[in-house]
Amino acid sequence: MSISPDQTKSDKCVLVIKHGALGDMVQAMDAFASLRAAHKSDHLAVLTSPPFAGLLSASPYFDEVLIDDRASVFRISTWLRMRRIFRSGWSRIYDFQCSGRTSRYFKYFISSTGVEFMGAAKGASHPIPNFEGVNNRDRMLMTAGLGGVKPVTANLDWLGGGKSLIADLSLPKPYAILLPGCSPAKPSKRWSASGYAAVATALMDQGITPVLVGTKYDAAAADDIKKILPQIISILGQTTIDQLCQLFRGAAAVIGNDTGPVFLAARMDAPTVMVMGKDTDPLMSAPVGNKAGWVRSEQIDMVQPDDVLNRLKSLSA
Repeated sequence: MSISPDQTKSDKCVLVIKHGALGDMVQAMDAFASLRAAHKSDHLAVLTSPPFAGLLSASPYFDEVLIDDRASVFRISTWLRMRRIFRSGWSRIYDFQCSGRTSRYFKYFISSTGVEFMGAAKGASHPIPNFEGVNNRDRMLMTAGLGGVKPVTANLDWLGGGKSLIADLSLPKPYAILLPGCSPAKPSKRWSASGYAAVATALMDQGITPVLVGTKYDAAAADDIKKILPQIISILGQTTIDQLCQLFRGAAAVIGNDTGPVFLAARMDAPTVMVMGKDTDPLMSAPVGNKAGWVRSEQIDMVQPDDVLNRLKSLSA
């Protein structure tokens, strides 16, 4: 449930909207940390979608996690619930999603309340500037900056921290993680199986064990690689986000498509290369990290294995 200011000892109640997806959530961590630093004495809540409730509840940034199942406008009970949430006495709302849905929330539930609103919705008290060519991570920092929030780099040690969660996987070291999947809705973001197999073979020649990682939705992409290189190790569908973080921190390299775990690997400071095609603009969607890089071709299958290996070498130097 949402809360109102008189239910907390803090001076203000501040709401952040961020539904997903994983890559965007990772890119938002610096903005989340910045808001927490700026609103130390305030009640800071986040409205998110069900898949990310656990992640954000475990983070050190929020006092409350609220769920938006993004129901159809025809589900009246849910829309009444959202109305209650948005009219619960917030002094300020930061919209990091900036979607058509959140613009409708502003129009129908928020605009008449006088709440400070940082976002893209028409009539927002603090409208976002033109974000053309601005990286997603920086867009969210700029949105936070509309409220006078100074940028902070998030310490992500809390992700995958503590005892080993990957010992049972028994991966030989050194190992490299290959992430051949992507959103099922965007198969054009998927690099070729032959490309991944060639990179995996080159890594094995260097004494590095390649490991396929992903979800059950990536099974077809992984199977195509295994047909070319049957001996490759696969732990597809066997990892949680915390396990992924530990795997990435110990990896000699991470190579993948424009997909959430690649952004996560980059923030774990693994040498990370994202393979991009025409669907991905590196100015706006490149991974951010101390050892993050990318290679791109308009036709993603025109990216050559040597392009990836050379970029990886430059990151690992």
